[in-house]
Amino acid sequence: MISVFTIVVILIVLLILVYHKLSRRIDLLEKQISELTKSDSREVEKVSEDNIDDLPIAQFKTEIRSQHHKVSDEIEETEPKKDWLSPVFDFLKQNALTIIGIFTLVLGIGYFVKYAIDKNWIGETSRAGIGFIAGISIIAVGHFLRKNYAVFSSIITGGGVAVLYFTTTIAFREYHIFSQNTGFLITCLITLASVGLSYYYKSETLIIFSLFGGFLAPLMISTGQSNYIFLFTYLSVLNIGMLFISYLKQWKSIGWIAFVLTAFYLFFWTMEKAEFSAILFYVITYIIFYAFALQNYFRNNVLKELDILMLILINFSSIAGLVFIFNQLQLFPASVFPVIFAVINAIGFYREYRKKDFGINYSVFTSITISLITLAFALELKTHLITSIWAIEASLLLYIWKKTNHKLFKVFFYILFPMVIVSQMLTWTQYLHADSLQVIVNPVFITSIVVIGSCFVNLILLQDDSDVEKSENTYYENLFKTLSFIVIYFSILFEIIYHISDESLVFIFIIGFLFTIYYLFVLIILGEKLKISKTFQTGMIYLFLLFLFMHILTSQVATEIISNKIFTGFYFIHLLYILPFLYLIFKIIPNSDFIKVHISYWAISLLVILAFSFELYRFYILMNAENPNQIYALQNHFSRLYLPIIWAVLACLFIYFGLKKELPELNKIGFTLLGIMIIKLYAVDIWQMDNVSRIIAFIILGIILLLSSFMFQRLKNLIKNLIDKKEDSDQKTF
Repeated sequence: MISVFTIVVILIVLLILVYHKLSRRIDLLEKQISELTKSDSREVEKVSEDNIDDLPIAQFKTEIRSQHHKVSDEIEETEPKKDWLSPVFDFLKQNALTIIGIFTLVLGIGYFVKYAIDKNWIGETSRAGIGFIAGISIIAVGHFLRKNYAVFSSIITGGGVAVLYFTTTIAFREYHIFSQNTGFLITCLITLASVGLSYYYKSETLIIFSLFGGFLAPLMISTGQSNYIFLFTYLSVLNIGMLFISYLKQWKSIGWIAFVLTAFYLFFWTMEKAEFSAILFYVITYIIFYAFALQNYFRNNVLKELDILMLILINFSSIAGLVFIFNQLQLFPASVFPVIFAVINAIGFYREYRKKDFGINYSVFTSITISLITLAFALELKTHLITSIWAIEASLLLYIWKKTNHKLFKVFFYILFPMVIVSQMLTWTQYLHADSLQVIVNPVFITSIVVIGSCFVNLILLQDDSDVEKSENTYYENLFKTLSFIVIYFSILFEIIYHISDESLVFIFIIGFLFTIYYLFVLIILGEKLKISKTFQTGMIYLFLLFLFMHILTSQVATEIISNKIFTGFYFIHLLYILPFLYLIFKIIPNSDFIKVHISYWAISLLVILAFSFELYRFYILMNAENPNQIYALQNHFSRLYLPIIWAVLACLFIYFGLKKELPELNKIGFTLLGIMIIKLYAVDIWQMDNVSRIIAFIILGIILLLSSFMFQRLKNLIKNLIDKKEDSDQKTF
């Protein structure tokens, strides 16, 4: 033991000698730098005076102005704008060694005490005493260093406060030296002392240490019993103290730390057990942090970006907790709190309105008030709480971003909107467990309507971007638009499927495909109003054609009608896809980028061929089949006799319109289809027909081919004559 103390003493002496030597060296260097600075300044003054004597007064003033503007321009160019996290990172970079050093020192003291305990050098009371003495000693060292090394002193003092907190915790939990009330009193005294030192030293760093200690103190002396009334009375007092200090010193960081930690405590209390007494503390917390957010507003009539963010968070987080408690306890309508908070925010709105000041403050109070009233209506309609709150809050953040142009709200919007998507997906799962939901007027779909409304508002707000903003945010906005369209699509689709889930699978698939086709059709038509890019619109056209292809190819409507599983009139519902398809062909596609690619002609033509072939086949089956057993024979007969005729007619039409519109791709498609039809006829169908069908098929196809050839020759000659006449007229003119 003596040898250990000898080594420790030697090390301490060596450290003192090294520190003393380094300190003297640093003082000497500071003195030399000070002398050099003074000599340089004297030389500059002398040169300036000489130059002034040589210049006329007017020229001197002109040069001063030009130099001033030049320097200011250089400063503006060379100093990039820092974001709100830059001071934090600068502090960490400049004081990283100090923070690590004090942390290491605390650990060293802890390990020394542990070593002393293992060797039975000291008893339990003495151990706690050593901890308290060490903490006070570290605070004293920080106190003596405060004049020349303010930040370093604050960190050192904070480390001493941490030692006192942990010593109290260990003394209570491990050694049971004093009771819980005494332990709590000691932690409160430590918190008050550290806050007092922070205020006295004017150190924001130290008060952050004190605040963390104050919020951790209840956990340190906790016995595992949930005495939330005592806990939140203490936290409310602590937050009120924070509010006064932040107002006097303008230390915003302590308010945000207090808000996050208080919300953390409230969240766990609410999740563990929803109690009526929690409502009081939610209201107290709301008042404290609402006042914190409005400090700059009452002092300078200005709402800064962090103040606006605090207003949004405290309003919506408080409502989330209060409404959850009301729902759990089945109390009177929970929408009362959004209404009350809306009235509180409306005071700010009215104040700005009376001043006729329609700037940022007016926009913030107005948007928060409208959002809260909207939320009250949504909650009254029994929507899902978190999904509705996040959806409305996301739109509010986007609106304030557009009004203030502060990127902080943009960041929070991009963080929150994916959470809205995930929450909405969880809301959709309620369809799986619900027994009997009303059409449209049910909590799941009304929540979807809130989210859909939020998406529409967001899409409208994003349309107001300038060209520069659009070029910067193209990727994120396209992603956001895609997610919005997907959310709207599935919200309506799941509601439809839920209410037709008792029908046959074919019925459900047909309705699902028709809804998808019409949904894409509406998006394509509204492409310009929604400011959808040409590339995105082309992609939606391809998607539209893909779903159309699947619907035409997979529909079993004829079979289901013949089997009496679906009513006969449903066939005409099945045919509703023809209307958007025709409108797309004649109105949308000719003016889009889709038609610029040759493969688009083939895609459209394939769907036209499939539509004619399958719908005439289904009509033929419905007209001739009396029971499902006859379908197979009728299918073979249609394929051998009528399908070649249909293809031949379509091929002729493609060739005709290709020549008339001067579209070579349609000619290629027509001749390709004609070739496929002839190969099918001679290779397969002719060997399966009876003599009568064979004669009819050959006669009809022969006539069609001869007429097509005749029309082709006439049209070709007509085009040739037109070209010759045009050349003759050009020569005469020449």
